[in-house]
Amino acid sequence: MATRNRAKFIGATLESILVQATEEVEIVVLDGASTDNTEEVIRRYQERFPRLRYCRQETNMGIDRDFANAVDLADGEYCWLFCDDDLFKPDAIQIVLETLKNDYALVIVDSEVWNADLSQLLQSKRTKLATNKVYKVNENHLLLGDAGDYLSFIGGVIIKRQLWADREKEKYFGSCFIHMGVIFQQPLPGDALVIAQPLISIRYGNASWLSKTFEIFMFKWPSLIWSFTYLPDSPKLQVCLKEPWRNLKTLLHFRAKGLYTEREYDVWLKPRLASGWARLVSKAISHFPGRTTNLLAFVYYSIFHRSSGRLLILTDLANSQFCFWKIPMRYRRSVGAPGMVTAGTRLQSGVSKKCE
Repeated sequence: MATRNRAKFIGATLESILVQATEEVEIVVLDGASTDNTEEVIRRYQERFPRLRYCRQETNMGIDRDFANAVDLADGEYCWLFCDDDLFKPDAIQIVLETLKNDYALVIVDSEVWNADLSQLLQSKRTKLATNKVYKVNENHLLLGDAGDYLSFIGGVIIKRQLWADREKEKYFGSCFIHMGVIFQQPLPGDALVIAQPLISIRYGNASWLSKTFEIFMFKWPSLIWSFTYLPDSPKLQVCLKEPWRNLKTLLHFRAKGLYTEREYDVWLKPRLASGWARLVSKAISHFPGRTTNLLAFVYYSIFHRSSGRLLILTDLANSQFCFWKIPMRYRRSVGAPGMVTAGTRLQSGVSKKCE
């Protein structure tokens, strides 16, 4: 587990692990120089669980390096790459331990999704699989097509530590998805399993950052997925377009969520768009009234979009700075309106200092 400034949440995460952890389980927490009382919280749990190892670091070097360092510190045969604010569902560890007796190279467990304070279930399961599915050697393409979209979430990945150690990692530092690089850089050496039963409760809308969301999901994520040249295009297209930023509907979607502004256009799209017409339209979308876009998107996804992820999208729209029923951001300070939490990826952290 990699963490930074999550004292408010990591206690509940650790509690969900400790109540079902067996002698076969160790916990490794890598702290990227937290400035809150994260260490104090973790130390209290160390008193209850001696096999909880805490490593505090000096500087913030990024989530990819942190998970790589955490796996290096682990002693177990398998490593469950878990997030510092999510929860294990009851019996999750026992189910996984029984599954690992089959010597899988990789196990992916499904999740359910709740809002940030865990008061509302937003999605009962994330993968599209109704039952467990085994992927044989040389079936990475099927695994990517079935689970690739879900795997933007790192917390469902359980991987053999030796497999992780044997694979290239440096080239994926900075990608925000090092686990995807490790899994899909070449065919897996053994079978993989997706457990269709949700064993994790994701705390959605609790992101540590927001400003990089457009860059990550318009450029970093697609670039990574499409870098696996040995895999055919069809499963990659099930995960994402090669250049999603060229899709006007996608830009409108990001505009409605408050994640596409003139800044994103200037930094990311303007240098890449050769056509004057494409530049004009893309820039116009970045200036389109945010609250109007948010309202139209809310109506569209409420009435016409009936996928299992609909509530996640509506949550993002509700958390947007452009949310049509909330006070505009520029008026918040004067009237004392609360800030908003936002959905996205997890955290940043750093280089090792001390481990206990």
